[in-house]
Amino acid sequence: MIKVVNALSIKKGRIDEVAVRFQEPKAVHTFEGFELMEVLKNEKLEDHDELLVATTWKDHASFEAWRDSRKNQKAHGSRPSGDKPADNPIIDNEIRIYDIAYRHLPE
Repeated sequence: MIKVVNALSIKKGRIDEVAVRFQEPKAVHTFEGFELMEVLKNEKLEDHDELLVATTWKDHASFEAWRDSRKNQKAHGSRPSGDKPADNPIIDNEIRIYDIAYRHLPE
């Protein structure tokens, strides 16, 4: 099982504008191997806010299949590389992938 985290750096004061995009389930929620999505907000950083979009997957192959899928390409559009709208609240992002070593659920 893996956890994939998209760490988004957001302009101060605009985190809710980005977070609301994840309020409703999207195509990823129906993809085989998808298990969970969590959206975490951190407004306590000094120079920017941080939004973590964390998804849990059955395995690497499931995540890679989604990432490469047509649904994902359509959901993220196809802008020329580095081309962002001038007023984009997202400063930067980084994808992090973790193997889940242990998981404890309530009894």
